[in-house]
Amino acid sequence: MQRYLQAQRQGPSVLDSPKLIRNITIDRCSNFISGGANGNDVNLMSQLYKARTNSEDHISIWVYSVPDLQRISFEEAIQQEFRPSRLGEWFGPSWSTHWFNVEIRIPVEFAGEEVHFIWNADSEALIWDMDGVPLQGLTGGSGSDARHEYILTHQARGGETIQFYIEMACNGMFGTGNGLIGPPDPNRFFNLNELDIAVPNKLAWQLLYDFQIILGMARDLGSETLRASHAMYVANRIVNAFRPDNDDSILECLAISGEFMTSKNGDAQHEIYALGHCHIDTAWLWPFDETIRKCARSWASQIDLMDRYPDYKFVCSQPQQYEWVMQNYPSLWARVREKVEMGQFIPTGGTWVEMDTYMPGGEALCRQFLLGQRFFEQQFGKRCKVFWLPDSFGYSPQLPQLLRLADMQYFFTQKLSWNNVNKFPATTFWWIGLDGSRSLTHMAPSETYNAQCSPEELLRSVRNHRDKVYSNASLLVYGNGDGGGGPLAGMIERLRRMRDLDGLAKVKMSTPVEFYEKVERDTRELSSWKGELYFELHRGIFTTHALCKKYNRSSEFLLRDVEMLSALAFAIDKATYPYEKDTFDELWKMVCVIQFHDVLSGSAIEMVYDDCLRMYNKIDTTGKFMRDSLLDKVMNMDDTSALIVDAKGLAVVNTLAWTREDVIEVPLVDGLPTMDQYSAFGQCGYTLVKDIRGLGVTGVPLHRTDLHPSDPEAGDGNSYNDGTDYTGHLPRYDYEPVSVTTNEQNSIVVENKYLQMTMDRFGHMIGLYDKQCERELIKAGERGNVFKMYEDIPLFWDAWDVEIYHLEKYRTVEEGSVQILERGPLRASLLVEKPISPTSRLRQIVILTAASRRIDFDTEVEWNENRQFLKVEFAWDIMADSISYETQYGIVQRPTHYNTSWDSAKFEVMAHKFADMSEFGYGVALLNDCKYGYSAHENKLRLSLIRSPKAPDSNCDIGHHVLRYAIYPHQGHFMQSDVVREGYNFNVPLITRMVPANRLSRLFPDGFPQFRLEGAPNVVLDTIKKAEDSDCLILRLYEAYGGHASARLHCSVAMETIEACNILEDAIETIYQLASKTKGVDRTFSQNIRFLDEDFAQLQHQARQRQQAEGASLKLNPFQVLTLKIKLDLDTPWS
Repeated sequence: MQRYLQAQRQGPSVLDSPKLIRNITIDRCSNFISGGANGNDVNLMSQLYKARTNSEDHISIWVYSVPDLQRISFEEAIQQEFRPSRLGEWFGPSWSTHWFNVEIRIPVEFAGEEVHFIWNADSEALIWDMDGVPLQGLTGGSGSDARHEYILTHQARGGETIQFYIEMACNGMFGTGNGLIGPPDPNRFFNLNELDIAVPNKLAWQLLYDFQIILGMARDLGSETLRASHAMYVANRIVNAFRPDNDDSILECLAISGEFMTSKNGDAQHEIYALGHCHIDTAWLWPFDETIRKCARSWASQIDLMDRYPDYKFVCSQPQQYEWVMQNYPSLWARVREKVEMGQFIPTGGTWVEMDTYMPGGEALCRQFLLGQRFFEQQFGKRCKVFWLPDSFGYSPQLPQLLRLADMQYFFTQKLSWNNVNKFPATTFWWIGLDGSRSLTHMAPSETYNAQCSPEELLRSVRNHRDKVYSNASLLVYGNGDGGGGPLAGMIERLRRMRDLDGLAKVKMSTPVEFYEKVERDTRELSSWKGELYFELHRGIFTTHALCKKYNRSSEFLLRDVEMLSALAFAIDKATYPYEKDTFDELWKMVCVIQFHDVLSGSAIEMVYDDCLRMYNKIDTTGKFMRDSLLDKVMNMDDTSALIVDAKGLAVVNTLAWTREDVIEVPLVDGLPTMDQYSAFGQCGYTLVKDIRGLGVTGVPLHRTDLHPSDPEAGDGNSYNDGTDYTGHLPRYDYEPVSVTTNEQNSIVVENKYLQMTMDRFGHMIGLYDKQCERELIKAGERGNVFKMYEDIPLFWDAWDVEIYHLEKYRTVEEGSVQILERGPLRASLLVEKPISPTSRLRQIVILTAASRRIDFDTEVEWNENRQFLKVEFAWDIMADSISYETQYGIVQRPTHYNTSWDSAKFEVMAHKFADMSEFGYGVALLNDCKYGYSAHENKLRLSLIRSPKAPDSNCDIGHHVLRYAIYPHQGHFMQSDVVREGYNFNVPLITRMVPANRLSRLFPDGFPQFRLEGAPNVVLDTIKKAEDSDCLILRLYEAYGGHASARLHCSVAMETIEACNILEDAIETIYQLASKTKGVDRTFSQNIRFLDEDFAQLQHQARQRQQAEGASLKLNPFQVLTLKIKLDLDTPWS
């Protein structure tokens, strides 16, 4: 019996309390580590510091408040006069800066201890040492991104004095607005509510990190799992063992937690590669200048963590931010370079900023990669392999090709996890672009780039991994972001504890490339996704902040033209026409930085767009000055005496690669002959120019038309503006005039040799007849040029979103008036005016010329609305299941129906210069010069014009708008059309100069290179620039329709070599080599030998001429982007 009783005593004890109730136990344990819960004065949080003081005996501060919202340098700040300040003082207003001189006197009783400085003013700040070295950022407030502590010393002597400066910025992590996206409050003030020095209780901190893991597992593993139950039991034991102000009890708690943490994982557990990260929006709820300081605050904090945790690795993108730090914080930049060399600070991304990928033009995307990769290579000696874009709002289908051409292999994002209609079906997959290029792509299954290193995020990474059948690894990107900050020490501590812990995936601190190489090495096969990665949210960004988008388009084309002309001029005479590469780089950097995904999208605060307008103004004035100065120089227009000559002509410069015909405006100057037609208000004349050669200049004589055609002085092709000559005869035109009439319904009919357009009295297009095809394009009862106002109230993201339900609630703008402005013969135009609402009006000139199938709508809008969305709609008698939308270097097909949820989700989409609706044999394109939003359903195609969101910019798009759109009916399906060229024509006007008639035959100097493409109308020569590192020319071409192409490239100057290269201009292969020149021959034997040598040289020269005349053969695959590096031979004359 005694032996039996003894055995009973050795077993588990009997509970003397009720069994644990899960929800109550979890709540109890949560309160144990909460700073705001009941009992927080006696829980674990109350024990994190064992000594703390804010006594002015130990802390003294003096402040200098910088006037006029200036941001000044450290050197300037420390020379100012500081005044005493203290805990509890308020500072402001918003965006102001206050510099503090801080003096700390360590208490004697702190000797031997680590001492922290604690600062909380609910704002951002940066600690500087006395020599001007940034030490660490501070983030105020009480959120998870708070960073209040700075380690003054790891082992105090006691009694010593420590001095430093604090630069306080009067803005929070997310600016100064109310709520996350509220417009900034210009009068927000910030209170210095914590100013302490303290000794941390390191045992309590260790227990805190352990307990966060254990509680997270108890809460998130699932109540049915054994490990969750065990974790809950252990957490509850720790709470029971804890005693306030008793370190022995903390040691007991650590023993309990340590036992739990010893259980390890199995070999087959999911592997997570953890990357420290700090997403800093280059501008968003704060201006660009504040981003510069955010970079310094964030990066200084991360370098401090690298010093404390040698295994910690931090990835960082956006070379623009690196350049800002390099220029403004040289001592911090030196530390960045040191940590890059050590492999802890890891440059990634490869583009100048984390840009929007839909709206920038193709060349702008190339420049993002070119600027980004060259910066990293020049500063750190290596390029990036991973294209890093975690937060952009959708991804162009040409990115797989472009990142491959930028010497990159991998792509990372996570943004499609925000989709609000369909869940994207892949996590690790091959993304296949328009041209068939593929990129190994991963979307973090934790569905965030701001992970906090919790057990729940590890569990989510496994649960949401949609390709774990094929791949057993994923990325966890952790650290506070958007407004910067980055990882906190606690995140690293938690990661260390979760490295190999039973119940969770395995975790290791790693690099992006290590993860992707692991996938390549260990994964047998993966699924694929072809085409764009359409983001099913934030569809309003294609329209918001219209002026920024307008200048983006015009700046891209302006730089294209200036670079092209500069490169061609430089090629013939480097001394006379120097190529201003530094200026081009500066201007392209401005274009690229504005293409950051929260700027070009229109989702930033008003201050950001003030900055953008200043940059765009510089781009515009500098670019136009460079272009005009170069043309003056090339055409020798500096000799102003020549302009006195009575006879005038036009120099017409065409920067596109095909021959053009157009009706152009001619400024009214002395000596100008009578024109065929003058504008409605007599401000200019019109003339028809034909056969304007591509990539060059054409001289156009301006004949007198004030004489009868039979007069010997008249010449050919004279005509009269009023329609008759002085004898009453009709003039002879070398074109079929455009005409304007009014029909019996009082509608206006405008007609040229191609089209007959009918407009009703309200400005709606009620008829469009193709005379050549004998086809009516608008059904009876339907109309075009119909303006619709949609109620536009998103669920939350005001500037970002237009929601699917906006299509349910709209009104049609019916009222309006039409007047005839111009009746031909070269151009007919109508003035349409419409009251959109009691507060907004629209005015547009509808134009049809004698030379084109295109009908232009030059539109102005006075806009003052609240959450309304204006679109223009055209209904065509065309049957099409899809629309061809232009994207960079190609097109995307999207449906006109709502068959599936995937189709329905694309109710608002992006296009560049056009969207085309086609059926067999016919189609109509809707062109634009500054818009990106389109929508289509059945036979209706709409262009999105203007929105009016109120956050984060309460004045967004209020005011005057100038925009142009056009319709372009064409024979044949889009695939056989010239719509791509017409989109360029609409966006790139001919450049004209008035010149003396006697100069028309020699406008450009001899030897000026002129390129042309033959044999492939589906190939576009888009860009000409000087090579980055040589005097060669770079030509960038692309196949635009999705078919194979065989083209011949010709140049008026001998092309010595042509190399295919990538967009970084690395040579890939030589595709053309001109036959070698005659080399010197020993002529000492006889006169006969010398004659034979000369004869051979002549034959060789003739062979070279034949080769040059044939041009270079180019083969392009569908949607291929082809970059050529061409070395010209300027020494050999070609006749």
